[in-house]
Amino acid sequence: MVQPTVPGPGQHGAGTGEERAYANIAQSQEFGELRRRYLGFALVATIVFMVWYITYVICNNWARDFMNTRLVGHINVALVFGLLQFASTFVIAILYARHAGKSLDPLADQLNEQYESEKAEEAR
Repeated sequence: MVQPTVPGPGQHGAGTGEERAYANIAQSQEFGELRRRYLGFALVATIVFMVWYITYVICNNWARDFMNTRLVGHINVALVFGLLQFASTFVIAILYARHAGKSLDPLADQLNEQYESEKAEEAR
């Protein structure tokens, strides 16, 4: 049995009001700006964290003398680096929350309002 083809969102007369409203928002400059702002932070933070993490792993595998260096009592460099992995995770989360609150959330709220109003207009 042949399934009928249904035109996708953004095509003339196709889709529900929600689909058309979403397609309009997804193609807007504001949505592109939101994605750019998000990726600008997320990509940089991910790369920095991965370089830091991989450095930690490499040092644990191939720089054992350095990692076994005692700093205070039984606390060595490896332990401090391991604990700093947790600290850096929390720092990144805090920085992201600040970035999202200042830069992402206001634009996302604006786009959501636009989406809701377009969806309401389509429903009429």
